[in-house]
Amino acid sequence: MSDFQQNAQAAEAAMRGVFDATPLQRNEHLSERYDANILLKREDLTPVRSYKLRGAFNAMRKVLARGGDAPTFVCASAGNHAQGVAFMCRHFGVEGVIFMPVTTPQQKIGKTCIFGGDNIRVELTGDYFDVTLAAAQQYCAQTGGHFLSPFDDEDVIEGQASVMVEVERDLGGMPDHIVMPVGGGGLSAGVTSYIGDRAEITLVEPQGGACLQAALLAGTPVRLDYVNTFADGAAVAQIGARTFARLAHLDPGQVVTINEDRLCTTMIEMLNIEGIVLEPAGALAVDALKDMRNRIRGKTVVCVTSGGNFDFERLPEVKERAQRHSGVKKYFILRMPQRPGALKDFLNLLGPEDDIARFEYLKKSARNFGSVLIGIETSRAENFTRLLAAFTAAGFEHRDITDDGVLAEFLI
Repeated sequence: MSDFQQNAQAAEAAMRGVFDATPLQRNEHLSERYDANILLKREDLTPVRSYKLRGAFNAMRKVLARGGDAPTFVCASAGNHAQGVAFMCRHFGVEGVIFMPVTTPQQKIGKTCIFGGDNIRVELTGDYFDVTLAAAQQYCAQTGGHFLSPFDDEDVIEGQASVMVEVERDLGGMPDHIVMPVGGGGLSAGVTSYIGDRAEITLVEPQGGACLQAALLAGTPVRLDYVNTFADGAAVAQIGARTFARLAHLDPGQVVTINEDRLCTTMIEMLNIEGIVLEPAGALAVDALKDMRNRIRGKTVVCVTSGGNFDFERLPEVKERAQRHSGVKKYFILRMPQRPGALKDFLNLLGPEDDIARFEYLKKSARNFGSVLIGIETSRAENFTRLLAAFTAAGFEHRDITDDGVLAEFLI
């Protein structure tokens, strides 16, 4: 057994005095769908609803074990890392300063304050995370505080590996395959290092934040020019240097990227069918199974559901994106004749399963035609084939803007 494996086991044992191990649950729905033994490692069920408190606990306990006066622990985070650090500051009875962007939703700020209580102070700084991070690091330099990295720290990596310590104990060995999300790399580096070559590994990134795949192709960490922050728990511009050192041996084929809209279909499915609330990053591993059907048939597969910190105010957006990805909701700009009865003629083209979800029409008296922004929902994607043919046959010119990113951002 390697030193890393022993240290991860020691970290996991120490955690039991703070919070219970998360359950490893067989999921019948997914197992039947993929003809495999699918188990979910429910990190969404920790006290802070993510695995992040593991790394925070391990890093803080090691600092405090050195003796002397306890430092002020400092972090920069807009979500799960902040909550994990806050929780552990309260547990250890130490002072913490949590830097968060000014744009952080109030729900996340409130939860961080609840977990940390009087032991932490939240500083809202900067509109963007890079500004927040710089402010936190500057604060540490000025005050001698101890900066807690969300992922690029050996003690954090070791703490996140405790996820796999629990899986191995619960299974009595290794699964055939483990699937987990990757953002900055703390969880994936820890679990990968603990497993070694004892199981197959698939790492999953959001399409708009595929920093590990970029690093593997370049042979070194590289900074992405743009990051889609929808899957904020895994949307990182650059993989950590320490985490990449533990992941650099992987084949790029072991890293899967997931479209954010497709990810929404899995979030909705897990909520509606299983009653499991997952944040976007927490659903990545489950969604990746769609691309792995042939590889996992008949095998025991563990998916790490990394977090469940989902603000239900985002649910309409998630549903919208899921419907658009599934092809059952589309948006059009329609050229409508400005004559009596034109709208009635158009409505008569709709089938019994079609519904208008949005309709905006501006009549301009100086023109013979007006533009209509229309959103249509239907029960089956194939209904649009008939509907669009009917539009054309009736002379209603139309433009599908569902996948037009620029127009959709301003109009939908």
